[in-house]
Amino acid sequence: MCMGQKLYIKDIIASLLEGYNCSVFVYGATGAGKTHTMLGNENHKGIMYLTMVDLYRHMDACQDTLNIELGISYLEVYNENVQDLLNPEKKALHLREDATHGVVVAGMKVEVIHNADQLFELLKKGNDNRTQHPTDANAESSRSHAVFQVYVKMQDKATKQMKMVKLSMIDLAGSERAAANSSNQMRFKEGSNINKSLLALGNCINSLADGCRHVPYRDSKLTRILKDSLGGNCKTVMIANIAPTALSYEDSYNTLKYATRAKKIKAKLTKNILTVEMHNAEYKKFFENVQTENSCLKQENEKLLQEIASLKEAINLQDFKNNRLNVDPQRKEMKSMYEQKKQVVNELYICHSQKLSIKWRIHMKQKISSYLSAIEKEQLDTDLDDVTCLKQVSL
Repeated sequence: MCMGQKLYIKDIIASLLEGYNCSVFVYGATGAGKTHTMLGNENHKGIMYLTMVDLYRHMDACQDTLNIELGISYLEVYNENVQDLLNPEKKALHLREDATHGVVVAGMKVEVIHNADQLFELLKKGNDNRTQHPTDANAESSRSHAVFQVYVKMQDKATKQMKMVKLSMIDLAGSERAAANSSNQMRFKEGSNINKSLLALGNCINSLADGCRHVPYRDSKLTRILKDSLGGNCKTVMIANIAPTALSYEDSYNTLKYATRAKKIKAKLTKNILTVEMHNAEYKKFFENVQTENSCLKQENEKLLQEIASLKEAINLQDFKNNRLNVDPQRKEMKSMYEQKKQVVNELYICHSQKLSIKWRIHMKQKISSYLSAIEKEQLDTDLDDVTCLKQVSL
């Protein structure tokens, strides 16, 4: 197994500070020493550690001429899910396409770094959160693809020229055959997803090496994240790890085939220089886009308010109709009851009138009879015609 010191690519930092995006990734079978190459140990430091030490050394050397800001992110691709190793509580992250920055991981945490100790502490935190499981080939096998990215913003103090670059260091999960590692169903699923993403990576490398117009970056989450590192404006170093054993002959052969194809990829590099004028122009364009979007949102909001008003009016009209439908039967019923009561009152009035009439006639009969009796007994001086009239009335 090669030591990290021998593999350390010293010109990476120089290219980074000149304004070029840079990437380093390791590829090989499980147990070939990829993670050791990237991370190392206390006695043999890995590429990540050596690169960051060299970066801070260069930053200290040019602090009189440059203002430099650093930010880092650390994520893993496990079973085709993207996880933030610096924020493990967060759910799976989603990839977004951005016209300016390419593929962007939505919701990814970017930590601003002020010193080397803080950086190494976050690097250790991310490594502790990385998914690892023992396999038949390796007792501490990394079961995910890890992507450690450093964002560097540099501004020349004299010219105000600004450079924004990105350094990506990728520790790929081990390629393997299912028969060589069949611990259980979960490990088999992990291996299948690892091989699927590495196959997608191989297809992208083949397409780039052959100069194809279409490169299938979207076949996996890994290749989408590595799009800039493979075919974009980026200086990329691929390290092929092979195990020094005859048992790994086939894996070593496949790894070297991978590396041979990757050597044929050619990239056209341009410096990521952003002048103050360009910087302001981008902000102006962004502001104009925001204004346009705000205007569209206002128009959409007005339309929604009109729709809400129309819906309210329709609801009120429907309620009125429903209430009217409910009230009309009640009114009809009340009117019917009123007519019935009125008829009963009229009938009662007629009956009462008839009773009064009968009582009055009876009373008058009694009075006339008494009067006639008195006339007959006392032989009152009364006109004969009046007496005859009274008798007829009493009858």
